[in-house]
Amino acid sequence: MSAPADERWMRAALTLGARGLGQSWPNPSVGALIVRDGRLVGRGVTQPGGRPHAERMALDMAGPAARGATAYVTLEPCAHQGQTAPCSTALITAGITRVVTAASDPDPRVSGRGHAALRAAGITVTEHVCAAEGEEAHQGFFTRIRQGRPWLTLKLATSLDGRIATASGESRWITGPDARRDVHLLRARHDAVLVGGGTARADDPDLTVRDLGIGHQPVRIVAARRLDLPETGRLAQTAGDPPLWLCHAPGAPASAWQERGARTFDIPLDGQGLDVRAMMAALGGAGLTRVLCEGGGRLAASLLDAGLVDEVVLYTAGLAIGGDGRAAIAGLAGHELSHLPRFERIDCRPLGQDIRQRWRPLRPA
Repeated sequence: MSAPADERWMRAALTLGARGLGQSWPNPSVGALIVRDGRLVGRGVTQPGGRPHAERMALDMAGPAARGATAYVTLEPCAHQGQTAPCSTALITAGITRVVTAASDPDPRVSGRGHAALRAAGITVTEHVCAAEGEEAHQGFFTRIRQGRPWLTLKLATSLDGRIATASGESRWITGPDARRDVHLLRARHDAVLVGGGTARADDPDLTVRDLGIGHQPVRIVAARRLDLPETGRLAQTAGDPPLWLCHAPGAPASAWQERGARTFDIPLDGQGLDVRAMMAALGGAGLTRVLCEGGGRLAASLLDAGLVDEVVLYTAGLAIGGDGRAAIAGLAGHELSHLPRFERIDCRPLGQDIRQRWRPLRPA
């Protein structure tokens, strides 16, 4: 098949795989298509909880039509025995004659072994089709495997002058309904939503996806050093469903929250409070691949200072609050411009009367 045709099918597989974002952790959300004689005969996406894998779903749909077909898979098929047989073995057994992938799997249990097993069985393998898109699609899983932590998106919703609330704490609503709906879509595409204890106390948030007709919910995480959260708040009343995880200092009174159904994590302290590097490592160890942080200002500053922010999504409203309003980000450690974190804009679009921008860190050359 021609290279343009391979790219078209792979982009379709990537679009399919994106449907599982926020649901497949600790596994990546993979898309797989089975194509025979230019016709789609099977498709699959990694199922909630990470199994069955996308290849298995696509092969089951294709049935006997998989024999002699081409499989387009957004990530190298697994080659290790887990709870189910390896996907590379399933593709071989089904009679697939060609496999096209977008990205190699950095997991040391797979890394190159999936491709090698397919080639050893006489299957033609074409790698790195839509490679940049494949890397983007699996950035959460790759970050957990390579760095031991989830990909972290920092979401900010501010006035024109960078404020998230008035001096009295009033913040509903700075942005309009289109931007707020987009935030719920953003939550749905992440495994978890993270806020600091101050935000949890001030806003009494649900941290859920609402009004989109989506069945799954992200894990809700609060970083609260002393676990001094209101016992009558929304999070306390719904601690077991959706899941509530609490990151706290050693010695904080965790047992009462555990009895409510929350999962708790002892996080060591550094000079500024909870050690956010250790916190993110603990969340990665628990299987999370994509975390959305929604503030507050001190937590945002700590994550930025630690170099843990992989993307900033900024919603800006046509509103001026003034210098006595609450800043979106607390004071940072650096005082010289050359030492402060810098970002490059990768996307900008209007949402009603608001503007959404996406920024990625500028890496040293």
